[in-house]
Amino acid sequence: MNFLSGLLCCLSAFALGAALEHPGLLHTEADFARIKGLVEAESEPWLTGWEKLASHANPEYTASPQEVLCRGTGWDVECTENYASLFRDVASAYANAIYWKVTGDVTYADAAASTLDSWSSTLASISGSSDKFLAAGLYGYQLANVGEILRTYESWTGLSDLTEMLTSIFYPMNHRFLVEHNGAEIDHYWANWDLCNMCSMHAIGVLADNQSMVDEVIDYFYNGAGNGAVTNAIWFLHEEEGGKKLGQGQEAGRDQGHAMLDFALLGVLAQQSYNQGEDLFAANDNLILAGSEYSSKYNTGHDVPFAPYDNSDGVNHTVISDSGRGSIRPIGELLYAHYGVIKGLDASWTAAYRDVVVEDGNGAEGGGSDYGSTSGAYDQFGFGTLLYRLE
Repeated sequence: MNFLSGLLCCLSAFALGAALEHPGLLHTEADFARIKGLVEAESEPWLTGWEKLASHANPEYTASPQEVLCRGTGWDVECTENYASLFRDVASAYANAIYWKVTGDVTYADAAASTLDSWSSTLASISGSSDKFLAAGLYGYQLANVGEILRTYESWTGLSDLTEMLTSIFYPMNHRFLVEHNGAEIDHYWANWDLCNMCSMHAIGVLADNQSMVDEVIDYFYNGAGNGAVTNAIWFLHEEEGGKKLGQGQEAGRDQGHAMLDFALLGVLAQQSYNQGEDLFAANDNLILAGSEYSSKYNTGHDVPFAPYDNSDGVNHTVISDSGRGSIRPIGELLYAHYGVIKGLDASWTAAYRDVVVEDGNGAEGGGSDYGSTSGAYDQFGFGTLLYRLE
């Protein structure tokens, strides 16, 4: 399927408006009821998690929408980087939206809605170097998630405008990247490039009631040629003493910050899909769990085996990278809650990594600026102790 025919196929499906569950991306109404009850009961560690999120909520937040969102530099890039304005804005909107869902204080819902509305009424395009596809992926899934929460706010009238922006600006870039990979060899781009665009396409599909977009992502997850397909993202299985499977990620030999980002994004995609009745967590005999266990084991200070990795660009990894080893990302709560609690599987290394991050956060995962001021701190929403911890 070429780019144009694939795009027309999915946009025609958008017109049909297939029914999906709402709210049904990272969080459901049942999730919010559980979270609200735990916070009102002042139960730990959820209360500590709540205090972290509440410190990021601000009903007086002022957004900084841009007409052209720019990410990346280079001799052929004609715009000036400004993408930090969006990752900060959407992080604020997310905190405000959740604060409203837990407390019922509509001033926070209004603030989140104002942020979304400012972008949907201003943004005309996404530009920059090839990094523009990262912007389309990362911020596409995040914007759609905030919109999916706010769709239950009766006073918000901006859902259709947000959906239009996401389907006309973000989705075409997500689709184009997965089909064309910016004209590069299929294995040129690291797994996180595919994965963020997959998260975005799926989230936009749910927000827009577009089953075809959702199906496109699920098919790519299982059958895609790029490094975001699950058996390419986690491409080699080792076995530790005792028989536990450890799945080596595609970026393990690159650096640990990106290696862990892959599991942040796999967690997002699997959680979104699970809330729509599609269990990607279970795919290929719980392959995401095997990958999480491998990366979590290494990033909690333990040795893991390594299979040499190379690609058509001349990359040749012969050892696992220790660059960024022990990187802190708030991703373990989501993964452990599903595998360790819901499924009752052995996710001990994922639990160990979760605990390292929770200890680093003085009792709970944080989010956004708790992990720095650059984009990596904002690639995942975080606050998992509040949002995903089940026991």
